[in-house]
Amino acid sequence: MDTDILLALLAFALTATITPGPNNIMIMASGANFGIRRSVPHAAGITVGFWVMIVLVGLGLGRAFEAWPALRTVLAVCAALYLGRLAWKVARAAAPGSGAEAGRPLTFLQAAGFQWVNPKGWAMSVTAITLYAHGAAGAVVVASAFGVLTVVSVGTWLVAGTQVRRLLTSPGRLRVFNWTMAALLLASLGPALVALLAR
Repeated sequence: MDTDILLALLAFALTATITPGPNNIMIMASGANFGIRRSVPHAAGITVGFWVMIVLVGLGLGRAFEAWPALRTVLAVCAALYLGRLAWKVARAAAPGSGAEAGRPLTFLQAAGFQWVNPKGWAMSVTAITLYAHGAAGAVVVASAFGVLTVVSVGTWLVAGTQVRRLLTSPGRLRVFNWTMAALLLASLGPALVALLAR
């Protein structure tokens, strides 16, 4: 991959990963509710899960969409249902130490598994592989570029969440923040689904 293409890939990856989407909204909410240490498995799950997804799309998984167009609709329905469930969990997240069932961050496996129903993730990975990857080696280069920039993006949103946490000193403020994050999570579904279904 020549320098110009690599720079274009990095610019695309940074723009795609840093902009608001389901992962960034959820990790910000996790940082605000649970702090950095408890949110590290969530952040690691996003990074590793998305890296694996891009590699597999590059190795041919994305062709399944071409062979079976109905898979896009199935993925869109699964994504909508799962994001609705996650939005409900975010909205009802309890303050640490309250003992509430919802007061837990996503685990590594939950965050990694979420990538497979994340419409923004699918749209980004299929686009990146189509534009920048040639063969298995190209898929690994694209995935690695996204992996590095996903760490930067997720880390930025996680730290932003911990900074917001300082303002959430009362249960009322925390509740308003959580419901706002849940609404933004649901709102992020629309453009991502349009991008996924339009490909």
